[in-house]
Amino acid sequence: MFRTVADFQKAWEYEAESTLKLLRALTDASLSQAVAPNDRTLGRIAWHVVTTVPEMMARTGLTLSGPKHTAPMPAHAADMATAYDALTKSLAEQIRERWTDATLPEIDEMYGEKWKRGFTLAVLIRHQAHHRGQMTVLMRQAGLTVPGVYGPAREEWTAFGMAPPAI
Repeated sequence: MFRTVADFQKAWEYEAESTLKLLRALTDASLSQAVAPNDRTLGRIAWHVVTTVPEMMARTGLTLSGPKHTAPMPAHAADMATAYDALTKSLAEQIRERWTDATLPEIDEMYGEKWKRGFTLAVLIRHQAHHRGQMTVLMRQAGLTVPGVYGPAREEWTAFGMAPPAI
């Protein structure tokens, strides 16, 4: 749970950029990649990550600039990345302008529960991390190069002058 706006803003900057790196690595062809026929596709998961930002934050009273959570999934991966970038910047701006450290303990109705705003912000970040993990598996299955998030991806080790970890 976040107790200061500054702590959230710092974490959000890194986490949003990490998610944006993945979204920018998607291709239009990769959006249809799925583990199985009855599972979400890579595109559906990516769009869910994008649209959860305005959906979850609307429950706290914030209205973000960008697509609404009900917006249909775009056919182009680049449009998802553009939408996400706009939403994440809007969220950072809204929180900077409308919230203070004193508002983070305020409680909102969230999915049948009562959550402090600082907890909601932590859940938003964890939600993205959860789905980034799913996306990286589907990206590999689709033949894409996966950018590193919390460390180098397999293809990035050489840039650090190191060999990739042994399999």
